[in-house]
Amino acid sequence: MTDNPFFAPSGLPYQLPDFAGIREEHFVPAFARGMAEHLDEVEAIANDPEPATFDNTLVALERSGRTLHRVETVFHTLAGSDATDGIREIEKEIAPRAANHRDAISLHRGLWERIKRVTASDPEEARLLERYRTDFVNAGADLTADEQDRLRQLNETLAGLATDFAQNVLGATSESALVVRDPAQLDGLDEAQIRAIEKDGEYVLPLLNFTMQPALAQLTDRATRERLYTLSVERAPANLDLAARIAELRVERANLLGYPDHAAHKVSDQTAETVGAVEDRLGQLVGPAVRNALKEAEALAEQAGHPIEPWDWSFYAEKVRKARHDFDKNALRPYFELDRVYRDGVFHAAGSLYGITFTERADLRGYHPDVRVWEVFEEDGAALGLFLLDPYARPTKRGGAWMHNLVDQSYLMDERPVVVNNLNITKPASGPTLLTLDEVRTAFHEFGHTLHGLFSAVRFPRFSGTSVPRDFVEYPSQVNEMWAHWPEILANYARHHETGEPVPAELVERMTAAARFNQGFATVEYLAAALLDWSWHRVGAGETVDPATFEERALESWGIALTQVRPRYRSAYFMHVFSNDYSAGYYSYVWSEALAAENEEWFAANGGPTRENGDRFRSRVLSVGGSTDVMGAFRGFLGRDPQMGPLLRRRGLE
Repeated sequence: MTDNPFFAPSGLPYQLPDFAGIREEHFVPAFARGMAEHLDEVEAIANDPEPATFDNTLVALERSGRTLHRVETVFHTLAGSDATDGIREIEKEIAPRAANHRDAISLHRGLWERIKRVTASDPEEARLLERYRTDFVNAGADLTADEQDRLRQLNETLAGLATDFAQNVLGATSESALVVRDPAQLDGLDEAQIRAIEKDGEYVLPLLNFTMQPALAQLTDRATRERLYTLSVERAPANLDLAARIAELRVERANLLGYPDHAAHKVSDQTAETVGAVEDRLGQLVGPAVRNALKEAEALAEQAGHPIEPWDWSFYAEKVRKARHDFDKNALRPYFELDRVYRDGVFHAAGSLYGITFTERADLRGYHPDVRVWEVFEEDGAALGLFLLDPYARPTKRGGAWMHNLVDQSYLMDERPVVVNNLNITKPASGPTLLTLDEVRTAFHEFGHTLHGLFSAVRFPRFSGTSVPRDFVEYPSQVNEMWAHWPEILANYARHHETGEPVPAELVERMTAAARFNQGFATVEYLAAALLDWSWHRVGAGETVDPATFEERALESWGIALTQVRPRYRSAYFMHVFSNDYSAGYYSYVWSEALAAENEEWFAANGGPTRENGDRFRSRVLSVGGSTDVMGAFRGFLGRDPQMGPLLRRRGLE
């Protein structure tokens, strides 16, 4: 296909992919050509008759595989955000081939021998050499031929299972949706929400990614709440067997690589370094979180007049919050209109801290009509990159919220960043898009990842932006969350969508007073998911796993099996760990939050969102990506090692 758009770099600004010219039939030929080109380039590097140098080996590797990188980036964007039937079929075909291709590179003995002969003295070059060596060892470069053959089989099988798991969850988004015919059963939702889910005389409420669906806080009909909750926790049941099989194969792979289990393998290359460090930090939080959650359950039962079931929790939490603090989160929605939240909140905060500005580019298009594009500029007018926002939920989009790059910043490749944020907000049938408080926080959180990508100032693609350890990557995004409720930022964007009046000061005061309520629930919900992930990946070789009972037994062993509070993600729809890259890594959210809580106290003590503070955070943390030791970057910003006190204070658990 001579007209395949992936065969050459895009001619659009910042090499934004030309989505208007990309069709599904382009992907398989582009993958085939991209993989072949990449293998040819690797062979040329491995067989270079010249002595191995940094430039002819590592720089050459950094430059290799560009066609494959272009097609992979766009394809995985669509597989997550607009997975048509055609894309899903291609994904099943490509996933095992991609796994085999990665193994062909990382298990190439000639290439590995050459890398081992490279030397480097420049700090960033030495860092790249260290990372390549670690990557190759962790991928099995030192295994015997027979062991590598088995590793290839494991990787190919795991890639296929992960794809099946993800597609089952995506299918359950609509297949397990709550369907009602009588709108009275939806009492508690506002008229706009009800209109948005009406379809052919029925009302269809699709499931979002996590256990506790947002509507549970609003629906007054207890039977409807129970139906919605049950649909959520029982979705994608076939995935339980897939989860067990994935865990079994992952421990076999870890054993091949010299580790007792998958968690030990994964954490060895994170900032935590050891399973003991992770278990110690999570264990410190379990007791305070459970005690607070049980106190909260007592208060909710008193308010309800009956014992609290899981589907009651969110509803009565709002009742108690209102009774104690005269605060109803729904009262904020009229003040959180999507465009204003971004223009006068997210973008305004970034401008105050970093001096950057945003210009919408209606002439540039994304991969779906809902996607909007902004060009981002430095304070002096210099071009920085592009930001794409895809805010709305749809049946072809996986749940949750995430950031990724379409183009990675790299001085070596002379490329500037193109960054995408995905949210899952219900699109209104008409009128403005009004956000919940949680959706506002999510917008700021994901834009924290965006800043990490936009501000990247590294030489090599391997270190660009968020290419840092998994248990550090959430730190900048959680730092950015603080600006959602920072007084001067909040006052700038929280205005009534009809009148333009600012959010009343007394409502903000009540919001602040109520912020720590229900933190026991929120912490238990998160910790239960993190410990569930951890338990699946601490299973050792030969251990028998019963998928139907594993979850309950694992949570009981950690003392966190509360009947009223289930994990934020249960095993059958835990996409983070069974189809994405967070396996044995979901703990990273609280690991990173400990760092972010330190930052929040630092900003509060040093003047808040000032340019001086922003420049310090940008230069010492955001711009360096993975080009230096990230904990060294954190200590360089804060001036000391992290402590747990700020996190406990932030969550009201001290």
